Parts: sequence; structure tokens; C-alpha cells
Amino acid sequence: MFPDKDPIFSYTHQLRSRYGETDQMGYVYYGRYLEYFEEARTEMIRSLGLPYAKLEQNGIMLPVIHTQVDYKSPVFYDELMDVEVLLFDIPTVRLETYYYVKTERREVPHIQGEVELCFMKEDTRKPCRAPSDFVNGLKEVVSD
Repeated sequence: MFPDKDPIFSYTHQLRSRYGETDQMGYVYYGRYLEYFEEARTEMIRSLGLPYAKLEQNGIMLPVIHTQVDYKSPVFYDELMDVEVLLFDIPTVRLETYYYVKTERREVPHIQGEVELCFMKEDTRKPCRAPSDFVNGLKEVVSD
């Protein structure tokens, strides 16, 4: 699932699993992980100086076009999680994001995933190139 090279950028977002996100076994419900990925991705983009809201104000949308999630081990109710977002390439038209969900309880990730999004013009609903502010913000962080 992950490219066979080192990531160019990594961002970690912490969150805690809540009671309403778990099933009868006390495990985080499998569908919640895509929401966790979205929250971490949103904060990663914000960290690059371009919040989602600004993308939308500029007429750019980022619909999801592909997801894949591998469930290795459950996360339990009230566990603190690190959701790590990794980028392996500077985006052009597609933003390919990869994820690890980790807790202190386990050395290896509980969950790993991939979400691919497409930059799209709001007015035409056609794919477009990644905004230069986003690409430049990422390049600044990568070159440091």
C-alpha cells in the first residue's frame, strides 16, 4: 500500500477515541478511521498555511477518489491515538496521503491506510492542478 521510498513530509495529529465511536466490544468502529484520517489531513493542510476553508474560498475542492484501510489491531475506547499523515510526492492534480494510527499500547500501527484526493475546480467540477500556495508551502517545509 505504501510507496517503496521515504516520505517527503510527515505530520502527526493526536486525538482520543470517544465512547460514541466504539462498538459493543469497546473497539473503535471501523468506519471511524476514515474520519480520523480526514481530521489529521485537514490539520496537516492547515499546518502548511492553507486551511481547507481557504481552498474552498478560492474555488478548489478536494473530493476523495480512492481509499484503502488495513485493520491490524483494534483501538479501544478512550485511547490516545497518533494519526500520522505521510506524503511521498509533491501533488500535481492528485493528493496521495498515507496514514498510520498508533497508540502507546503497541509498537507497530493498529491501522494503516491510504486516501487519494483530486484537486477540482468548484465551478466546472473538473480536475485542476494543486494550488501554488499549497505546493509552495509543502516545498518550503520539505526543503528545510
